[in-house]
Formats: sequence, C-alpha cells, structure tokens
Amino acid sequence: MVLASAGIGHAMLTGLDNDIARVDPFKDMKNRPEAGHGTNILLVGTDGRDRVTEEERHRYRLGGAPCHCTDTMMIVHISADRERASVVSLPRDSYAETPEHTDRTTGTSHAPHPIKLNAAYAEGGPQLTVRTVEHMTKVKIDHYLEIDFISFMKTVDVLGGVEICTPYPLHDRYTGLDLPAGSHRLNGGQALQYVRSRHADGSSDLGRMQRQQRFLASLIEQSTSSGVLLNPMKFRDVTGAVLGSVRADEGFGTRELLTLGRAMRNFSPASSEFTTVPIGQMGYAVKGVGSTLKWDEARSDRLFEALRDDRPLAPHKVRRSRAVRVEVAPERIHVQVENGTVVDGLGKRVDGRLAAVGFRTTGVPVNAQVRNVERTIVAYDPRWDRSARSLAAALPGAGMREVPGQGATLKVIVGTDFKKVRKVRAADADQGESGVVTGDEVSCS
Repeated sequence: MVLASAGIGHAMLTGLDNDIARVDPFKDMKNRPEAGHGTNILLVGTDGRDRVTEEERHRYRLGGAPCHCTDTMMIVHISADRERASVVSLPRDSYAETPEHTDRTTGTSHAPHPIKLNAAYAEGGPQLTVRTVEHMTKVKIDHYLEIDFISFMKTVDVLGGVEICTPYPLHDRYTGLDLPAGSHRLNGGQALQYVRSRHADGSSDLGRMQRQQRFLASLIEQSTSSGVLLNPMKFRDVTGAVLGSVRADEGFGTRELLTLGRAMRNFSPASSEFTTVPIGQMGYAVKGVGSTLKWDEARSDRLFEALRDDRPLAPHKVRRSRAVRVEVAPERIHVQVENGTVVDGLGKRVDGRLAAVGFRTTGVPVNAQVRNVERTIVAYDPRWDRSARSLAAALPGAGMREVPGQGATLKVIVGTDFKKVRKVRAADADQGESGVVTGDEVSCS
C-alpha cells in the first residue's frame, strides 16, 4: 500500500485535521496580489519556548522570555506540476512597512509604518504577517503554517533524527551548539540548536538562514529516500507529530497533505531550491526601529516575479565542479603572498594559482623576512578567522598563525612544503543573482 492510494491515505489521516489548531490569517483581507501558478505556503517558525519542559529548556539553552514574534519566515512555493519546491527565506530583521491595521492586543488602529518583519507577528499576529509579506513581495499566499519549537523537535525525533554536515566546526555558547566538522545525526533538540544559532560564525542571521536551508534540504532528502512518504503508518506518525502542535489556515488539512505527499514522492534533493531575499543594504538604520536589512529592490522584484510565474529561481544554472566547501567565498578574501623560501619565482607561482581559483591576491608577491620557512603559514587577524580557515583549506597542510591588528588582508608565507592550490567554494555557493542553491548542493549526499 502506498500513499498514492488516496482512499487508504485519507483513511490513515482521518481525524488528524482535528489536531490542527486553526487560525484565519486571511480574514477581511482586500486588495490582495493576483494569484499565480502553483501553491505558496508561508512557513513561520515562532518562539514557543514557553511550552518546553524545564529539562529541555536547560539542555538546549532555551532560557529567557519568549518574544511572541517570528523566529523564522519562509515562502515555500510548490510548482503547479508538483515537480519542484522553491524556498525563499525572509530575514527576520528585514525592513518592512506594514499596511494599515488594528493592533490585535490593544485594538488601536495604526496607519502604515516601518517595522522589522518579525515584529509584524507581535503587533498583528498571522493576519498582519501575511498582509505585510504580500505587500512586500506581491506574491499571493495560499496557505499559512505556523510551527513552534515543540512541533519542530517532535518531527525530527519521529523521523529518527536528521543528518547534517558541516565543513567547519560550529560553536555557539548562546544556544549550546557544539559540532566538529563532519557529518552528524541530530535529534530534535540538537536540530533546534542548529537552526537557531546566530553566533556560530560571523555571518549572524544570514548564516543562520543558510543553515536552515541546509537542514530543510537534508529533511527533504531523508523523507524522500527513507520510504517515509511511501509508508502510510510512518507518514501518519510524522504528520501527527507536526500537526499536533501547529497552527494553520482552514484550507490546509488532510487533502492538502495528501496532495503534497504524493507530489514529494518523486522529489529528490535536486528538486528543491533554496535562496534568501537579496540584501541591498546591511545595517539600514530606521528611527524607532533600529538596524534593519533593506532588500535589493530590483533583484528582489525579479526573484518574486519568478515565484509568481512558477519559474525555477535559477533556470540556467551551470553546475560547478566539485570543490572543498569553505565558510567564505574566495572572491571575498584579500591575500598577500610572501615567499618564505630561496626558490626564485615561487611566490609569483602561488599568487597566480590562488588568483586562478578566485582569491583576491595583490598580484605583487614579496619575499618574506625569513627565507627558510618549511611549512606554509596563513597569517591572519583573529577578526578574519573564517576567511583564514577558508584560505588554509586551499593550501593543503598549511598552518595558521594569529596576528592581532594585521587587518583584513591575509598573508600566505610560502614554505618548502608547498605542493598545490586546490579549488574551494563557499558552502552557501552563490549561484545566480539571488544565491540559489539546490538541495543536492547543500545536503550531505
């Protein structure tokens, strides 16, 4: 028996509709965007730490008061032919302008005003959140799905954990995340630490969204390759875990789950694509709101136009050759090469090879003060440690040396052990103008 047998599938899921807490995010909404092709789901992750146990709160560093705001927000687009899923992350600190609305707590009427996107939920709940997203993107939202911490952890645990991989160590003292480089199978609590961490590296919220995308890619891969979607009993367990602690619109129920389940049966990691709204200005200061992220208007418009037209986000993407994944793209790393040996021309050769794989070298290598260096060294200011690790990955066997105050330009002191420069690419491979990656490029396979 398979889920495609609609009668069986429906029987297996009968009653689950009653477990879903319902919300009407589309109530009294007018002047909405025109409907496009395919299905658009606004997936919202909320701060539900007030519902976790004390033991879980301590183990997974979920202390503090809940903010009653959105921790994560994504538009999930399922193509009309059910062959593709496109996921667009909307940064929580995005500069937004709310439509005219009434505060759900005080009943006060508000004229349109600037706000951070994640604060729309606190001020006006799901309705204002949907209205604000539609106002900003001109994409009509068909369904609303709200998931909290508890639902997230339960779903991962029912699946038996989800495997993720990281090319570099991840440590975040705020969430307790502590992962060495390599592959790991995370349980629900650990997965929550992984997708919530903002201090695991210097990329803050943008890095967190990239990890969330990688996690979703791995989740899709595991669900589609492990038989979950072909096993009615397992599918019911997973669905029950999700639906037991979510909120959704009235139109999102058993029928829609069956439709999505049948569609995803044929999914592979390559069927899913992920991106984040292009950012035009970081640290955009707004009086009364604070520091925000302002979208790149032209590139964002093209991204959302592709969603409305049901087009792939990167239709002409050229697959890159396999390369070592690193934290920072070589194109962002400035390098000065120094020849630490007596071999004439070695500095120039290394400079040229680094430039050939994308590093921004000075093009003017110099001789090091010491000319008997045996091991190649990457010297770096500790503030640019992520860039230094990325550069060292391109130089097999190279050591690393902290030099406080050196600045943004890294130094490569070439030793007699130098053999080659290998290709590297950012783990969040910047493909296409919106940084689109497919699931097979960010999962562990």
